[in-house]
Amino acid sequence: MLSVSRAATRLTGVVARFSAGGHGDGAGRGGGSGGSIRDAGGAFGKMEAAREDEYFYKKQKAQLQELREHIQQEVDHHKNQLENHKKVLDRHQKRISEIEAEERALGKE
Repeated sequence: MLSVSRAATRLTGVVARFSAGGHGDGAGRGGGSGGSIRDAGGAFGKMEAAREDEYFYKKQKAQLQELREHIQQEVDHHKNQLENHKKVLDRHQKRISEIEAEERALGKE
């Protein structure tokens, strides 16, 4: 199960990792090459950087949607459990009332 804080940390790490230098300016601060097209800079490097940003934006959006759906499933599950527990509680309270009524009936005899 993925917790909210772990998901936020993962998403923040992705954004921070790719925010070095200007878009399409070549190698980032990680010491590695940004690839031959990005190293050359210019329009192709900027276009590749824009595609990369779009990819990670869409990936982050999908992860947030998945996290939202997962949390909603958990909420629904706990609501169902709550309803089931309420039914069991009512059944037990009814049975206790029946036992008390039987005890009173036995006491009158």
